[in-house]
Amino acid sequence: MAFGITKKELITWKQQVKAGEIAFITHYWLDERFPDCTTVTKVGCSDLDKLLTWGKKYRLSAEWIDYKNNCFPHFDLLQEKKIHKKS
Repeated sequence: MAFGITKKELITWKQQVKAGEIAFITHYWLDERFPDCTTVTKVGCSDLDKLLTWGKKYRLSAEWIDYKNNCFPHFDLLQEKKIHKKS
C-alpha cells in the first residue's frame, strides 16, 4: 500500500515518465514481503534505453524493471530503515 504523496506529485511523475525523462518519486510503502522497508523510490522513464543506461550506472539489472503498467516502466528502489546517531 502506497501513501504519503499528493495526487499532483503522482501526476507530475507520470507526465515526466511519459515524456521520456528520468523521473523520481518517493513515497511511504507497506508490503508484507519487505517488512523492514517503509519507503520506496520509483525511478521511471518511458525511454527504455535511457532507463537501462541510468540503471547500469547504479548497477541495477534490466530484470528489475517493473513493467506492470507499460506506460510507466520503473525501478523500485527499496531501503531498509537506518539508525541515525545524534552527534
